[in-house]
Amino acid sequence: MRITGGFLKGRTFYPPAGKWPTRPTTDIAREGLFNILSNMLDFEAIAMLDLFGGTGAHGYEMISRGCQNVVYVDKFMPCVNFVKKTAIEFDILEFISLKNADYEVFINTNIIKFNYIFAGPPYPLPNLDQIPDKILAANMIQENGLLVLEHNPQYRFEKHPFYWKSRNYGETFFSFFRP
Repeated sequence: MRITGGFLKGRTFYPPAGKWPTRPTTDIAREGLFNILSNMLDFEAIAMLDLFGGTGAHGYEMISRGCQNVVYVDKFMPCVNFVKKTAIEFDILEFISLKNADYEVFINTNIIKFNYIFAGPPYPLPNLDQIPDKILAANMIQENGLLVLEHNPQYRFEKHPFYWKSRNYGETFFSFFRP
């Protein structure tokens, strides 16, 4: 996998193969999403949450573009350890706070408000369609903030009261929500 923009652009990282518990967003889909976000966010001035952080790719992209406040959450300790190791290699550990937690526990105990939340859950996660409601009910998004949920075409959110728009890259969909 590679970083697609910013001061780390072109740097690569290699998540373990085999029984790795993630489904990383493809470089093409991530680059497309960041082309959209670059017109919407001031990366240097925001706090970002990477929920279901997996390989950490989304957080690396944010930091590479100037974000200095990334909170990474994943329930799998091997993922957290991999992201810590990669952040040390990239010399960006000071900008990322690593949390080993289940997403629901984190949502229910979090007191921080974020300008941008990215949630990239496993597609077969039960109740994936309820993630926007859980995040919005927890009041985790700053005024004028943004939530992006990655999902497959099985889910549609156009009727959600806080839905804003969607973009897709093949079978990868990004639905945007604003509180």
